[in-house]
Amino acid sequence: MRTEAAVIHGKGKIKVTDVELPPIGRDEILMKVMSDSICMSTYKATILGEDHKRVPPNISEVPVMAGHEFAGEIVEVGADYENDYQVGQLIAIQPAMGLENGYSSGYSYPYFGGDTHYTIIPKIAIDKGCVLNYDGTYFANAGLAEPMSCIIGGFHAQYHTKPFVYEHFMGPVKGGKMALLGCAGPMGIGAIEYAINGPYTPSLLVVVDIDQARLDRVASLITVEDAKAKGVDLRYVNTTGGDPVQLLRDITPEGKGYDDVFVYAPVKALVELGDQILGFDGCLNFFAGPTDKKFVADFNFYNVHYEATHIVGTSGGSTGDMIESLEMSARGDLNPSFMVTHIGGLDSVPETVLNYPNIPGGKKLIYPWVRMPLTAIDDFAELGRDDEFFAGLAEICGRNNNIWNEEAEKFLLEHKTASTVE
Repeated sequence: MRTEAAVIHGKGKIKVTDVELPPIGRDEILMKVMSDSICMSTYKATILGEDHKRVPPNISEVPVMAGHEFAGEIVEVGADYENDYQVGQLIAIQPAMGLENGYSSGYSYPYFGGDTHYTIIPKIAIDKGCVLNYDGTYFANAGLAEPMSCIIGGFHAQYHTKPFVYEHFMGPVKGGKMALLGCAGPMGIGAIEYAINGPYTPSLLVVVDIDQARLDRVASLITVEDAKAKGVDLRYVNTTGGDPVQLLRDITPEGKGYDDVFVYAPVKALVELGDQILGFDGCLNFFAGPTDKKFVADFNFYNVHYEATHIVGTSGGSTGDMIESLEMSARGDLNPSFMVTHIGGLDSVPETVLNYPNIPGGKKLIYPWVRMPLTAIDDFAELGRDDEFFAGLAEICGRNNNIWNEEAEKFLLEHKTASTVE
């Protein structure tokens, strides 16, 4: 069958094209993709092409489907799995399969990715437990469970120690002091929510950025008052000017520093700032993956020896992390849509991916069955002056603090129906 898909076919090369899908095998599943969010990882894979660790060396001959944060509906089940999955079942995909070669959806396969109408889920993904049932009806939050799982995985990877007890105690310190650096972006927003509503609630949570407009927006989504009601002293801090190390240390009791520090931007100075504000047995999590394979930063090894400071890094989240995200979203403990600032159709994917670092805001959410330029939610109202469709979206989002939501998703899909694509 024919599908339309965004494919990576070389370094810096991505395009939307027709792809002829083969009939599925008895050990495969055919999925109709309803939403996919684009992230920096897709940009990195596209720019690096075959030099990326997850991208095959022959992509110029066999392009790979882009997109790995996706959700949708099962439309056909191979005979081997007829007792396990049903046509019409809503699912989200866990792209991290834990394969030795690192291959995953959105990077490595010609027919397995999220920026497409239809995708074939291979046996390896099914057998690895990467096809996750979704009980909700809001496709955006199902797809966004993948980036949230990366955040959750980062928290689970944190560890602490006790002197002369040779054991790692996993997770951030409960009731401890936590700093999130470079944290007013989309992944940072998810981290703030999880820190407050997840299992490791700190007593002090300091969110650091140098962009006041972004800090103000985040503060309107996750308020100091709401955090206080859950026992968290939440501070939003702009470190522009002055001495950021002293400023951030002074916030902690007796200036002793932080138990847990997360770095959400691959900036040398930010990593070094994180190191300098760690307290005794403090753990620094370098969350943001750089594109520079020689990225380095100074780290105080005197403190490693005498203050027991340490560092950890994670890439991706486990299936358990993703299930945790789906369950927390279903309970209303997380709203991954806080991360979304732009909406677009499949036709907008190439330009969005190639220009990703230069597009302000947070997550770019793609609806493959829609044709629509990538559009900022904040621009809906202005566009709505001359366009009833955008006026409708502006009204819906305006009632929700300009946050993307299920009602807006349904409105979009009703007015930009699949028949306009075929």
